[in-house]
Amino acid sequence: MGCGRARTRQYGGSSGRRLKKDGIDGAGVSALMSDAGLTNGAFYAHFASKDELVAVVLADQLTKQLDTLRAIPDDGHSLQSYIEGYLSASHRDQRENGCPSAALLSEIGRSTPIVQESFTDGISAMITIVASRTHIDDAAAARTIAIGLMSSLVGTLQLSRAVSDPTLSDEILAAGLATAFRLLEK
Repeated sequence: MGCGRARTRQYGGSSGRRLKKDGIDGAGVSALMSDAGLTNGAFYAHFASKDELVAVVLADQLTKQLDTLRAIPDDGHSLQSYIEGYLSASHRDQRENGCPSAALLSEIGRSTPIVQESFTDGISAMITIVASRTHIDDAAAARTIAIGLMSSLVGTLQLSRAVSDPTLSDEILAAGLATAFRLLEK
């Protein structure tokens, strides 16, 4: 990708919020560049395509999430607190300020290889961190739990956002939280 780390951060913040709010297909290059404080002309100086910009912004958003996960004390209780925040009504209702996976997953699955590779790199690193926080001695079992936990969290958040009934949405979050905690008990 054609830009340095400082530029990546410049694109990542407000452009990341735009992507999570409007989606990859809904966020045009003009809006993404404007959010980053740049003109459309600057786009062509830094990126070969919109997909490259999306990959850079996605990588930045996932790096921020990784930084949050790395900062969680390895005490067992802090991971549970993180999960409670992740599956909260506040996170559900503030898509643009939340997890890029839950906001963009269905579009990432239909995206180009550069976007999917950016996502794969970030999610693989998250799996490693979460596995290390499970306190399971068997590395393969810890990885399986981490993958299951992350899949459950992202899917729960997506489903809670998709339904029109607020009561059902809250029930989905509560059920997802209970399931996540059961996974951690394994």
